[in-house]
Amino acid sequence: MIRIGQGWDNHRLAAGKRLVLGGVEISFDRGLVGHSDADVLLHAIIDALLGGAGLTDIGSQFPDTDPAYAGVSSLALLEKTKALLAAAGCQVVNIDSTILAQQPKLAPYLPLMAERIGAALGLPRERVSVKAKTSEGLGPVGQGLSLEAMAVVLLEQR
Repeated sequence: MIRIGQGWDNHRLAAGKRLVLGGVEISFDRGLVGHSDADVLLHAIIDALLGGAGLTDIGSQFPDTDPAYAGVSSLALLEKTKALLAAAGCQVVNIDSTILAQQPKLAPYLPLMAERIGAALGLPRERVSVKAKTSEGLGPVGQGLSLEAMAVVLLEQR
C-alpha cells in the first residue's frame, strides 16, 4: 500500500537561541524557540512521516511536556521516528520539503540538510528534497519573526 503524509511547523525567532535546520547549525543572530532544538524542517518532516503512517503526530509521540525531550536534537527524534515507521511496516520512498525564511539565506546549507535527513532515515540523498523560499516580506516569516517548513512524504506499507 502507498501512503502519503504532509507536515507543517513554525517557530518564532529570538535572540540568544541556536538556529538549527535540517540538523545543520546555521550562523545567524537569532534562533528558533522550542522545547527541543526547534528544528522546524525536521518537525514538519516528522509530522509528515507519522501522519502518513497513521501514527498521530510529533506532539503525541514526543510531547513538549516530557522533560526527556528538552533541548533534544530533532535528528534524534527523526531516528526514533524511523523506528516507529519500521514497527508499523512503513518504509520511506521519498521526501519533498520547503523551508520558508526571509533571512538567513539558506541555499548553501540545503545539500547538507538533505544529506543529514537521508542519513538519519537510511535514504539515498537523491530521495530527499529540501528547498528554501522567502515570503516576499509578507507575514511573520517575511517580517523576520518566525520560520516555517512544510513537507510531503511518500511511504510504502507492507
